[in-house]
Amino acid sequence: MGIVGTIHDALTRESASTEATSNGAYWCDDCDVRVRDVAVESEGLDRDDDGTPQCPDCGSAMRFERAHADGCAC
Repeated sequence: MGIVGTIHDALTRESASTEATSNGAYWCDDCDVRVRDVAVESEGLDRDDDGTPQCPDCGSAMRFERAHADGCAC
């Protein structure tokens, strides 16, 4: 395989990778901790009885906030 084929394969694989679409982020107002909604499971956050993620620093329930402007949970 030539260099063109190698570059094509690398670019095709990268663009084909799927990342979950984020709808917002969970915030702890006391600690200023932010976790995107799509990263809650991978971060291993505990959840309260209602299923709301708990802050990894203080253990309080986190507040969910949606991003409206550009679809990014920034």
